[in-house]
Amino acid sequence: MPAVDKLLLEEALQDSPQTRSLLSVFEEDAGTLTDYTNQLLQAMQRVYGAQNEMCLATQQLSKQLLAYEKQNFALGKGDEEVVSTLHYFSKVMEELNGLHTELGKQLADTMVLPVIQFREKDLTEVSTLKDLFGLASNEHDLSMAKYSRLPKKENERVKTEVGKEVASARRKQHLSSLQYYCSLNALQYRKRVAMMDPLIGFAHGQINFFKRGAEMFSKSMDGFLSSVTGMVQSIQVDLEAEADKMCVSQQERLSVDESVYTQDSDVATPQINRNLIQKAGYLNLRNKTRLVTTTWERLYFFTQGGNLMCQPRGAVAGGLIQDLDNCSVMAVDCEDRRYCFQISTPSGKPGIILQAESRKEYEEWICAVNNISRQIYLTDSPEAVAIKLNQTALQAVTPITSFGKKQESSFSSQNMKNSDTENDKIVPQAADSAPDTEELIAPGTPIQFDIVLPASVFLDQNRGSRRTNPFRETEDASFPEAEDSLLQQMFIVRFLGSMAVKTDHTTEVIYEAMRQVLAARAIHNIFRTTESHLMVTSQTLRLIDPQTQVSRACFELTSVTQFAAHKENKRLVGFVIRVPESTGEESLSTYIFESNSEGEKICYAINLGKEIIEVQKAH
Repeated sequence: MPAVDKLLLEEALQDSPQTRSLLSVFEEDAGTLTDYTNQLLQAMQRVYGAQNEMCLATQQLSKQLLAYEKQNFALGKGDEEVVSTLHYFSKVMEELNGLHTELGKQLADTMVLPVIQFREKDLTEVSTLKDLFGLASNEHDLSMAKYSRLPKKENERVKTEVGKEVASARRKQHLSSLQYYCSLNALQYRKRVAMMDPLIGFAHGQINFFKRGAEMFSKSMDGFLSSVTGMVQSIQVDLEAEADKMCVSQQERLSVDESVYTQDSDVATPQINRNLIQKAGYLNLRNKTRLVTTTWERLYFFTQGGNLMCQPRGAVAGGLIQDLDNCSVMAVDCEDRRYCFQISTPSGKPGIILQAESRKEYEEWICAVNNISRQIYLTDSPEAVAIKLNQTALQAVTPITSFGKKQESSFSSQNMKNSDTENDKIVPQAADSAPDTEELIAPGTPIQFDIVLPASVFLDQNRGSRRTNPFRETEDASFPEAEDSLLQQMFIVRFLGSMAVKTDHTTEVIYEAMRQVLAARAIHNIFRTTESHLMVTSQTLRLIDPQTQVSRACFELTSVTQFAAHKENKRLVGFVIRVPESTGEESLSTYIFESNSEGEKICYAINLGKEIIEVQKAH
């Protein structure tokens, strides 16, 4: 190691200008060393602070890894391996935190503390001795100035006192200068040691930290890290494969025809599924405010069992809008909007009005609600039942002859125009059915989809003293026969259709009429039904409007010659009415209804009324 410059102690007493000049160099060096030591201490304290922060960070990280298991992830299925891995890493972090804590203590003792001691002891000592040397030097200069001012003839006593004072000041300066010189000379050695000791402590602390860390993790971590690395690589491979698959799928979906984005692109010939037992999609819901203004709100609707549900965008779950069991659905005209339909409650009260986005959606929603209202979804194979019902409806219409095709073309436009108006009449295609069917119902018989009595009955009622309006509604809502009747039962029914028949000797004529009425409704896309209250008394069958409570139709119970409920769909019921004509002959008409309750209950009430009539005749 090269020699160290130092101040000569033998020159301290002379205090020559050369010595003072060399002293100033040492003092400048000590000042520079003090500034550097302060900066070095700040840097080392920062390292120590970072080490303490590392301790706190690893401790917090360990706790956070354990907290993953407690997170309520909505899609947390399959995270068991991740949880177990994080648990293991949490233990690793705890052990690592212990090592960091120990390293922090070692850095404090072997790196930061020596620098603090060097600054507080050695540099402070030099600074103190410098001040003492300055005071002694000033005192010596004052005593020498006093001694120099002594006159030539001064008495010996004064001269002796001043000489002693100068000697004392010189001795004091000599002592302080020797101590100061020694301290400055020693500082040149101590500063080198002071720079090396903290670094040695830092290095030993880091070596010990890494050595213990290697001993702690090398054996136990190798296998675990290999397993985790394999799992991560497997997940990465799956991710890349899924990303490629999604990219291909995205390109396929973006390469579709532009008609996919265009509403009503197939408005002329839409592919409509009429066998739906559930449906979902966006619809516009009409809302009335203060009975004056109307607003429309676009919401997501879906069916669930026998319920219509609605879920606004952003909502967690849907809410019940309307029960679809036994409801009725029909197309309606709403202001200047297209594709609107109304779902009414079983009691006949108007329900909600909805607007579909296209003709296809419009017709499929009507078909789906109509299928659900019949409770097809409660059967074992609801889709198969829906398909079977639609196939049955299609089979009810026989092959079309050239004349029949001509008739259908003339009626198709009229049917689309008047499907929502009352008194719709649709003539089905000419039938080429089995002989037994022709014996029951004449081929090509018109089907009537609204309640209108035969013309002869209408004229007979108008000839009486009581005036009836053209819609068969009486002027008052009183029913005199109900007051004296021993039987009075009320049923909620929806009129499906009526047609003339050739015989009333068998219930098969009612079943065939049911088949043809349902078939005609399905083929011609007629979903509107007229709901009424059917009041059965021991004298009449009366259909009452649920809103106005006026009578829409009245049949004498004695004119009911046949009645039956459907064998499979218990809600379907029908009866045959025999009415005398003006020509002296009699006409037979069958009326088909859909009831909220079992049709057999209506048949039982009609049969009970007829028995009461027979008993009354016997007496």
